[in-house]
Amino acid sequence: MLDALKTRLQPWLAERLNAPDLAVQIFEPLNGGSIQENWRLRCALSDGAVRELVLRKDSPATIASSRTRREEYAIMEVAHKAGVLTPEPIGFCDDAGVIGAPFAVMAMVEGVGLGPRIAKDLSLGGDRAELAKRLGQELAKIHAVRPPQKPLAFLGQPPGDPALAEVSRLRAILDGLGESRPAIEWGLRWAELHSPSCPKPTLVHGDFRTGNYMVDADGLTAVLDWEFAGWGDPMSDIGWFCAECWRFGKAHLEAGGIAPRATLYEGYQAQSGARIEEAAVRYWEVMAHLRWAVIALEQGHRHLSGQEHSLELALTGRIAPELERAVLRMTAPTAWRPANAR
Repeated sequence: MLDALKTRLQPWLAERLNAPDLAVQIFEPLNGGSIQENWRLRCALSDGAVRELVLRKDSPATIASSRTRREEYAIMEVAHKAGVLTPEPIGFCDDAGVIGAPFAVMAMVEGVGLGPRIAKDLSLGGDRAELAKRLGQELAKIHAVRPPQKPLAFLGQPPGDPALAEVSRLRAILDGLGESRPAIEWGLRWAELHSPSCPKPTLVHGDFRTGNYMVDADGLTAVLDWEFAGWGDPMSDIGWFCAECWRFGKAHLEAGGIAPRATLYEGYQAQSGARIEEAAVRYWEVMAHLRWAVIALEQGHRHLSGQEHSLELALTGRIAPELERAVLRMTAPTAWRPANAR
């Protein structure tokens, strides 16, 4: 079967890379990617050169909040042109006759992307303060992309109130799953009452965290996984990155389990010239736990529905109670001191 897929892939890749005699030598699944499938491609060119590529396609079952591969690829192209350190986009194919589903291809980037390993293995990422600063700079480059953007017309108009739009979206997903989760409902009502304003929506990555970028021994090599990107509050990306649920056991290192949050802020503010809205970031940290809890339930549902049997998906669904406890702790009256919430 893989040989047949390689044969069908070769003409498409040859045209994209302007390499008529291209031959696909390796086509194999990559580890990682909890929502989409990633495949490694090794292509031999007629001049003796070799190209290492990654093919990204839908898993058998996905989640409602994930963008299509076409949309994700378009967003990554815009980010790449804006100077964000993304893998080089190679091309997108929506012809299901090639490998059975739409797919995107990008250049392979060397490095490690597993979140727990990055947080715990200090031989990776180089100087951790510098890594956090660089990540702040990359976020600022993403947030420099503002509407309107013709290639991103499918995103529509930015929400007038990104926080309330996110509350509404999460409620709709929860209702669609048929889940009764009082703690999440409490958190969403709290979020509704404390939502900060956002005068200038920007492009947001939507899943900017340790585990969705790659590092080598020296530092950052790529920002990955753009399937949740869209128009939104730039502080939401910072809150997501700093949320305790994404520190992988390094609770004292508030910037993604790798460094103090001040270092991330320093890089962001130096690149953007904009001030971090601390109260808004803290709000979006609460929202991060709510959103991750809903995503975890979606992932568990992929397994329970029978569409994609997976121990990993089943276990992901079981982390929701831990996230709910965090929400209740963070929204207790003694824990919250809003500075600019409505």
